Amino acid sequence: MIRTGIKEMRKNLSKYLESVQNGEEVIITKRDEPIAKIVPMVAKKAKPLSSREELRNLIKSKGKPLSQVVTADREERL
Repeated sequence: MIRTGIKEMRKNLSKYLESVQNGEEVIITKRDEPIAKIVPMVAKKAKPLSSREELRNLIKSKGKPLSQVVTADREERL
């Protein structure tokens, strides 16, 4: 874990962000009091789908089917 003051952080932001990318945590201090913590992001890994059907089941439909919406629209025009 790295501790640094605000001024030092401003001067060497790229260096500290590189450290965070490498798994380090950086604590930013103001007058030796911690005020912020920068931690690496945990990337979500995409789960591979075994089939197209599994993909279709993940998609949630909202509202009426498009065919019903088109039919209702056509009837309103008449």
